[in-house]
Amino acid sequence: MLNQLNKEKIRCIAIDDEPFALQIIVDDIRKVPFLELINVFSNALDAELFLKENAVDLIFLDIQMPTLTGIQLLKRLELSPMVIFTTAYEQYALEGYDLNVLDYLLKPVPFERFLRAANRAFELHLLKVKDELPEVLDERLFFFIHSEYKQIKLFYDDILYIEGLKDYVKIFIKNNPKPILTRMNLKAIDSKLMNTQFCRVHQSYIVALNKITSFQKTKLLIAQQEIPIGRSFLDTFRAKYQQV
Repeated sequence: MLNQLNKEKIRCIAIDDEPFALQIIVDDIRKVPFLELINVFSNALDAELFLKENAVDLIFLDIQMPTLTGIQLLKRLELSPMVIFTTAYEQYALEGYDLNVLDYLLKPVPFERFLRAANRAFELHLLKVKDELPEVLDERLFFFIHSEYKQIKLFYDDILYIEGLKDYVKIFIKNNPKPILTRMNLKAIDSKLMNTQFCRVHQSYIVALNKITSFQKTKLLIAQQEIPIGRSFLDTFRAKYQQV
């Protein structure tokens, strides 16, 4: 089972001919618990040789490189893993999407933007794991937060809703009348959540979509708690809620 659970991690490589840019991507990858960096390359030719003998789930790929560009490498791969382009040139965006890449990050890449792309890759990866190893998906998914001077293991499916309080958030979980308080803002906690399961519905609230018992235009109900729906969040909420 341990080996199966390890398959939930995304095995990735990074390719960039600029040492400084490559180091930034490497540092960002190492900040994300579900990303496993297995190799780095300063040119696409070496990466191509590696990929012929090694399977990876995700490539962080620079486009403008000498000898062999990132786009040329992608076209040459027989089995293409998920790809996130990292480039300083906006003009390649359209061609990148024509190649069905997962995301397109424009350098310099803010970590928040990098994390959104990584979370998207994680969601797609879990779908693949579900098809290959159905028993793994019986394991409950979780992440860690810091609260009361300790690291707390928090299961996604226990979360009811989250309330933002300036530099703190209250995380309300099922079967526990006392919320967990942690020093984060809503934007930071939102980056840890699985995009398909949670939705921000107000400047001060994020909710678990499958815990909603009812909703009207201006409010929804979770565990007998009324939560307001902000006007600017309404359309996004309705679209995501209809897909649950």
